[in-house]
Amino acid sequence: MRRRFALLSFLVFSLLACAGMAGAAPLDRDALAGLIVPPYALGEPVNEKGVWTLLNSGGAEAGYVFETGPLAPLPGFSGAPINMLVTIDRDGRFLDVRLIAHNEPIFVSGLGEAPLRAFLEQYRGHSIREALVVGTPYGEAGGGSDLVYLDGVTKATASVRIAHESILAATLAVAREKMQGVASGPPVHPDPSIDETFDWAELVKRGLARNLKVTNAELDDGFKTTIWARDDPEAADDPQGLFLDLWVVDIGPPSIARAVLSEESFADLQRLLRVSPDDEPMLIIDGGRHGLVSADFVRNTAPDRLAAVQDGLPVALRDADMMVETRRDVPQGTTMVLRIDRRLGFDPTRDWILSAQAVRAHGMLKPEMGSVHFPLDLKADPAFFLRPQTSKALPPWQAAIVDRKWDVAGLGILLAGLIGAVGPGMHRLAAPTLLRPARLAFLGLMIGFVGWWGQGQLSIVTPLAALRAANSGGSLAVLLYDPFSLMVWGASILGFVLWGRGLFCGWLCPFGAMQEFAHHAGRLLRLPQWNPSPIWDRRLKAGAWISLAGLVAVTFLAPEKIETAAEIEPFKTAVTTLFQREWYYVAYAVFWLLLAATTFKGFCRYVCPLGAVMALGGLLRTRSWIPRRAECGSPCQLCRVRCPYGAIRKTGEIAYSECFQCLDCVSIHDDAQQCVPLVLAQRKRPPIQALAKVEASA
Repeated sequence: MRRRFALLSFLVFSLLACAGMAGAAPLDRDALAGLIVPPYALGEPVNEKGVWTLLNSGGAEAGYVFETGPLAPLPGFSGAPINMLVTIDRDGRFLDVRLIAHNEPIFVSGLGEAPLRAFLEQYRGHSIREALVVGTPYGEAGGGSDLVYLDGVTKATASVRIAHESILAATLAVAREKMQGVASGPPVHPDPSIDETFDWAELVKRGLARNLKVTNAELDDGFKTTIWARDDPEAADDPQGLFLDLWVVDIGPPSIARAVLSEESFADLQRLLRVSPDDEPMLIIDGGRHGLVSADFVRNTAPDRLAAVQDGLPVALRDADMMVETRRDVPQGTTMVLRIDRRLGFDPTRDWILSAQAVRAHGMLKPEMGSVHFPLDLKADPAFFLRPQTSKALPPWQAAIVDRKWDVAGLGILLAGLIGAVGPGMHRLAAPTLLRPARLAFLGLMIGFVGWWGQGQLSIVTPLAALRAANSGGSLAVLLYDPFSLMVWGASILGFVLWGRGLFCGWLCPFGAMQEFAHHAGRLLRLPQWNPSPIWDRRLKAGAWISLAGLVAVTFLAPEKIETAAEIEPFKTAVTTLFQREWYYVAYAVFWLLLAATTFKGFCRYVCPLGAVMALGGLLRTRSWIPRRAECGSPCQLCRVRCPYGAIRKTGEIAYSECFQCLDCVSIHDDAQQCVPLVLAQRKRPPIQALAKVEASA
């Protein structure tokens, strides 16, 4: 009957999982506009995924605003994404990260949202091109690494990792679509160790010096069919003359700079680069009429007749304000050294375009200006550059393991010891003189190390989140963010096959251990013990199934209420926050502990929804591991009477779905001083002295 009820509950559980769930839609304009921090303002939508342009105080485009939920819906521990509003400038630098909505259990009512909001403030000023990782109380940061560490939140490391990965994934998605080159990694820089000798002919042959020639005829052809077609008499008089004879040489690599500059100019360039090590210098020479700049040009500013683009985005050019002398074999003409900041995403080893602008004026008093552009494709030889080998952030699940390696190792030893003790060593552990002290010592470790220190208290929130992820086609990768709890889950699932629910409920649950200590304290204080009658015990045990069914219904019918509903578990209060919460949560948890002093593990037996899930998992049990005798139940009832969980029937049969693996019945079974069949058998034997006399007479 009970097994049929469990299977029926499982079917209800699965049917409810088929209910559809609607994802949260991006915020509308009014809601978003209220979240933008002045002097910035919200611009226009870029796409239907919640990406908007960001405007500066002058109304010019300054960056992008977007929500992480629609772009990177990485599920949290509640099964729902953490939605944040990210504001970045055009260079991929974070201006602001703000929390919009979440259902993370630890922040809903445990720690409150303040620590999460404080965590998000750390992104301001950092760039998407930096290797940003979450540091935790368990890890070590710094040590000369290129990684930029963001302080995690104690007791909520897994949740902030989820938030962090959501921010990076959403920001990179925007950068790849709208800001090419911004997220291409650390900038390259010239390799000073390369020392080759070149002459001008060799530079041209190897493509290290590029040339663009534009004749006057080609210039006229550019203005053909426009009103400016006849506004350059000089071009008309000399069609084959050169309007533009442009040479471009990247003189960042020392070997190339030495090949084109005089010794004095080379020394001047090196002094400039020591002051501005992130600038890439370009030598520009024009032997034609173009002249590179207009008469109104001001030194040390952007050239007004030259422009550059890479990946469709403008590249900022700036005059280096250097008068240079070139070597004799270098073409002569108007010379200029431009510098480009590599930190802004410019990579000279990838394709980029330098354009020279030709300008003509039509009319006398208020001339109308027209222009055409002549592009030159450029790309530096990567052999002359170094790309820094920066530290790469580990995948989140690997980083979580590294950060908690000692905790994980300690837990692994603890779990291996437990499985060995209750498995092959079960009968030795069940010895009457050893069982109670060993059990209490282990349960103390569960409370202190696994619960309060390691934050390994399992919760019904996790299977409900997994159910939501399975229903919506989401990923369960979020479980990898907390390897400590995942190990406890793994041991519990292994326990399903070997012992049923008992391994977790009897040994691995910190709150269950607290209740057991409360029970022993009640016995020491001689408090009256109250246990319901067998009939009421069976009725009350249905409460766990009712609470589980209610939580599943809330998960799919009112998901925004699930964190409140999950407070039926006092685990967060007693274990996660160590009773540092509002008084009513503390009073609720204390109530169950006080009840445990008079009614053995009342919460575990009659209310716990996670216990119901464990009972379902216990259906995977493959063997009856508790030893029984023919006399068990008929006539002997000792084990049944002493079982505090009511897990032994009058027939002597073990109800494994209710067994918490305390081993008390195993201890009785193996003890010749307690087990009634053994005691009676011993009484029927002749005394040892009598046997000796019989043997002697024989």
